[in-house]
Amino acid sequence: IATNEVFHHILATSPIKPTQAFLDGNLSGDKKPNAHTLRSVRGKKVSAEVTIPAELVEKYLHTTPESMVQFGKMTTVGGLLSGTIGVNAHYANALAALYIACGQDAACVAESAIGITRMDVDTQGNLYACVTLPNIMVGTVGGGTGLPTQKACLDILGLHGNGKAKALAEVAAALCLAGELSIVGAFCADHFSRAHHKLARK
Repeated sequence: IATNEVFHHILATSPIKPTQAFLDGNLSGDKKPNAHTLRSVRGKKVSAEVTIPAELVEKYLHTTPESMVQFGKMTTVGGLLSGTIGVNAHYANALAALYIACGQDAACVAESAIGITRMDVDTQGNLYACVTLPNIMVGTVGGGTGLPTQKACLDILGLHGNGKAKALAEVAAALCLAGELSIVGAFCADHFSRAHHKLARK
């Protein structure tokens, strides 16, 4: 809305009248995976990190920090070979669920799900994991945030209303981090397809 006002002001006051003028030239990357996402911020840039003791990785994820780091290295190379923008296992799953539940524009998952996951083993043998999402497109007012169910979800989080979009972006990052730990752990423990088979439609 604001961009449209600026656009029309420029058209009305410019000493040189363009022969053609359009509000959008598709350079913004709106709702599309694009390389600009990693270089600049159109939405909110947010990171989340955690250090998990090795014994908890083994107890709850049924694998080791070393195995998870090796998996991350392998999938980084795989992502590069496939031309993937960013390095992550599956931000899109987490963001799609959050966006639909909280009244966000679900189409923005295409650009919001671009980011970097990093895992390492620290000097004590613990797992360090970090996610960085440079372009989270979220809001807490307007659009679908006022729908009854979606408003209720935002209310549960305490994030409906003005001035809470940055906090919702932090929730998105934490959710993506949890998802990365879960899926990488599942692959390393050879539980990924087993879970899909167990929970498949009968």
